[in-house]
Amino acid sequence: MAKWKLSKSQLRDAGQGYLFMSPTIFTIVVFLIGPIIFALYLAFNNVNLLGDTSFDFVGFDNFTRMATDDRAIIALQNTAFYVVIVVPTQTILALVLAATLNAGMKGEKWFRVIYFLPTLTSSAVLVMIFMWMYRPDGLINTILGSVGLPTYNWMNDPSVALISIMIMNIWATAPMFMVIYLAALQDISESLYEAAELDGASAVQKFWYVTVPLLRPVTGFVVIIGVIGTFQLFDQSYMFSGGSGGPNNSTLTVVLLIYQYAFSNNQMGYAAALAVSLALIILVATLIQRKLQKDEQVY
Repeated sequence: MAKWKLSKSQLRDAGQGYLFMSPTIFTIVVFLIGPIIFALYLAFNNVNLLGDTSFDFVGFDNFTRMATDDRAIIALQNTAFYVVIVVPTQTILALVLAATLNAGMKGEKWFRVIYFLPTLTSSAVLVMIFMWMYRPDGLINTILGSVGLPTYNWMNDPSVALISIMIMNIWATAPMFMVIYLAALQDISESLYEAAELDGASAVQKFWYVTVPLLRPVTGFVVIIGVIGTFQLFDQSYMFSGGSGGPNNSTLTVVLLIYQYAFSNNQMGYAAALAVSLALIILVATLIQRKLQKDEQVY
């Protein structure tokens, strides 16, 4: 077997290539790979970062502790419920909005701008606006009361507090996915719709049997991005509850719990174990979605 050997010119070219890539490689190692490795190290240790810094190896104790941690179980249940409701709803809403804009309605460009405005609003400003709207005497209760519907204590009632965050996030994130769907819709050939129309398909049938199947790869991408984003819910829950996850842990999410353990309770090792577990859950959910998504190409 001939021994493969690089010539001097090839080594020089490779060295120049790596030299040009060195800032990117350095950034990835320091700000991505390094923190991941350090988080894994922390997850297997009892860490004290206040006063005398100490790292005591505890094995899998931080991971087994989750099974008996009531707040961790509640946070996981809240996060799972949030993901199950928000991801399908924002996906369907984004598709419907994109389909209406792609239908050539009058004032389409203005509606694109109006629909996309929530996505451009910063999360903190968005939360402040909705907190004002969710007040007992706020805009939403005023509208509900004016039409004879029951009003709610949106931020202080445990039965609706998380739902109020869901409504806000669906309204804010659906327009971003709408743009993705809109780009995909404009790539579908009109000849397919003409053929379906010649076969006697109605508008609903063309949408269901032509548009939806051809958008399956895009829908898979939207769902994966939605799952990753919703599992990482933090800032809205933090601001709504003042960092407590209340009322009665109803808005407590996994990421908020990680923050509390890491920076309020000084349990950095257990917080790192929670973060690693969350990353594994997101990875598994993403792989399952990828497995279910057979078609990876927009025709």
